[in-house]
Amino acid sequence: MNKVIDRYFGADKWNIGFVKQSAEDLILRKRFNGKVVWLEEDEAHYSADPFVVKMNSSLFIYYEELNFWKIKGKISRIKNFNFSTKQRISGLTPKGIHFSYPYIFEEKSNFYCIPETADAGEVSLYQLDHKNSTELKKKRVLLVGPRYVDTSIIHYKEKYWLFTNIDGMLNDLYIYYSDSLEEEFKPHTLNPIPVSSKNCRGAGNLFIVNEQLYRPTQNMEIRYGGSIIINKISELSEHSFNSEPDFELLPEAPYLEGMHNISFGNDLIVVDGKRRTHSPITPVHRLLKKVLY
Repeated sequence: MNKVIDRYFGADKWNIGFVKQSAEDLILRKRFNGKVVWLEEDEAHYSADPFVVKMNSSLFIYYEELNFWKIKGKISRIKNFNFSTKQRISGLTPKGIHFSYPYIFEEKSNFYCIPETADAGEVSLYQLDHKNSTELKKKRVLLVGPRYVDTSIIHYKEKYWLFTNIDGMLNDLYIYYSDSLEEEFKPHTLNPIPVSSKNCRGAGNLFIVNEQLYRPTQNMEIRYGGSIIINKISELSEHSFNSEPDFELLPEAPYLEGMHNISFGNDLIVVDGKRRTHSPITPVHRLLKKVLY
């Protein structure tokens, strides 16, 4: 009976949490060094895909905000782990599509963002406005064509490496590279690279510890956003790629249904978590979603 109730009336509720821990310590321990501190929940159904940055001595988290009745996600920002400071991010185009996964990275004292814009059929690079960090300015389109999702980027071995996936294709990894953010991103000669469903879709910041490159991915073998796999990339060039799972980060109570994004600040790790809620209006929402999206 419980399974039947959950199937028809259950819905996901995502929240954001943090652990005071460095990326170096995470790699050493292969686990969190304590319990995740969860934020007091926002009214939005989804507060997920968090990316943390420090600007002007304050911590900001950029994330996907989704309300069931709005159908499509938006990018929002909070300051110092408090949803009461929430602000909507402007400047994203085209308007009216689903936005998520606001991958934030810093380069030469500038902050850039590559949000997921699969509905637009493109991967685009935005820059945060220094005077107004709730506004993104579109710099250029990096890739066009398929519905690319959860695109992640890092500067490594004197090149920018872009990792991405195509929506619904859980066993194909695509890598692109460029000498600079202004130049063309060229496809890896092995594209599409065959991987398992737990080592495919991006799950947050690519990061480097002791010159070793790591890539978080969503473990989707059990369910969407089931857990996070930290993968060690042992070989990466224009013509070669090799990666193997290093360890798994499991969901933390009370959000035991899933965890699918990780971001790093100075001695700080930010994640998301999922729990199940139940409502008699959930079937109505699912019907609307099928009709409208």
